[in-house]
Amino acid sequence: MIWHMDITRRAFALVAICSIALYLSVPGSHAGDAAEANAPEKGIQHVDAKQAQKLIAEKKVIVLDIRKPSEFSAGRIAGAKNIDFLEPDFEKRIDELDKSKSYLVHCASGGRSTHSLLLFKKHEFQSIYHLDGGIKAWEKAGLPIEK
Repeated sequence: MIWHMDITRRAFALVAICSIALYLSVPGSHAGDAAEANAPEKGIQHVDAKQAQKLIAEKKVIVLDIRKPSEFSAGRIAGAKNIDFLEPDFEKRIDELDKSKSYLVHCASGGRSTHSLLLFKKHEFQSIYHLDGGIKAWEKAGLPIEK
C-alpha cells in the first residue's frame, strides 16, 4: 500500500511511522508515564556543594568518593571513604556497605557518580545523596579539601 504512493508521500509516511515508533520507545514520553518520569528517583537526592556540606556537618551522611585512589590522595572531602568506581570489584565493595545508612556519593565532576547511582539502586540502598558537579563543584564553592 505505501509503495503505491509517490516518493514525497512515501517519505512523509516513513518519517511519520519512525516518529511514532521513537515516541513509543522513549521512557516517559507516554501520557501514563509522565508522573513516573518527573518523580524523584526513590532513595536518591541530588544536592549542590553547600547542601552537601550541611549534610556532612550534621553527620547525616557517610561520604563516598568514587574517584581513582590517585585522585583521592591529591585532595578529598574530610572523612571521605574511597571506593574506585572503575575497579572491577566496585559493585562487590558497595554491596558490603550498610544499606540503611545515608551516603553522599561524588567523583570529580559528576559523570562517574551519576553512572554509579544505578548500582546503588540495584543494591537497594535506602538513602543516597549525589553531589552534583562532584569535588570540582565543592572546590568551586570554596569548601575545604583535605590532603
